[in-house]
Amino acid sequence: MKKIEVVTRPEKLVGLKEVLAGHNCQGMTVTSVMGCGRQKGYLPEMNFTGDDINLLPKIMAFVVVEDDQIEDILADIATAVGTGKNGDGKVFVTDVLDVMRIRTNERGVDAIK
Repeated sequence: MKKIEVVTRPEKLVGLKEVLAGHNCQGMTVTSVMGCGRQKGYLPEMNFTGDDINLLPKIMAFVVVEDDQIEDILADIATAVGTGKNGDGKVFVTDVLDVMRIRTNERGVDAIK
């Protein structure tokens, strides 16, 4: 199993949810976060001057999926969320050793279906 963590612009949440729903992901967790990367908090429409680093509003969503879904999901996320501009975000993929559904004690892939 793999955990996919997506950090992107808040207005891209609808497209991200559509991608994950299209791949039959059974659930996701979404949080509001603040951050900056190479753009250092700068957006051209903000008419920014100076060297201050500003934190911009982002969302972070994560979902756990089966290994064989990863490449298709990543390609669809890039298409749905990417604009080709600074601030599009990042996707982190990590291995998940195990997962347990608390209510039923199901483990592994059964716990994410």
